[in-house]
Amino acid sequence: MNITLSQAEKLISAAQEKARAIDCKMNIAVVDGGANLVAFARMDGAWLGSLDISIKKAKTARFFDMNSGEIGKLSQPGGSLYNIEHSNGGLITFPGGVLVKNREGEIIGAIGVSGSSVENDHAVAEAGAKAL
Repeated sequence: MNITLSQAEKLISAAQEKARAIDCKMNIAVVDGGANLVAFARMDGAWLGSLDISIKKAKTARFFDMNSGEIGKLSQPGGSLYNIEHSNGGLITFPGGVLVKNREGEIIGAIGVSGSSVENDHAVAEAGAKAL
């Protein structure tokens, strides 16, 4: 099962609401179960450089079925996934990529957020992911 456009738009709306609540301008990407981009929003004034990062955070989470920050912990020097960020055309291994699951707990996609601190990025991505 894959996330629908309607569901992706709902995630983006919830993420934007959280971003506004914490006074951040974000790039928000939603990918489906195959890590293909379904929906994207760049809030007015969000950093252009974060556009690609948000998409890669979402893809990273879906490629490995874990939040991007968890992959970051495993990819430190001496870690089991050291240098993984160089695979798959480039991954982002810091927080802001979060899996999206349906009511049955099945992974249907992921959301990636970039535009502020990694803590804020993760909080906004989590708010989006919980919108379903």
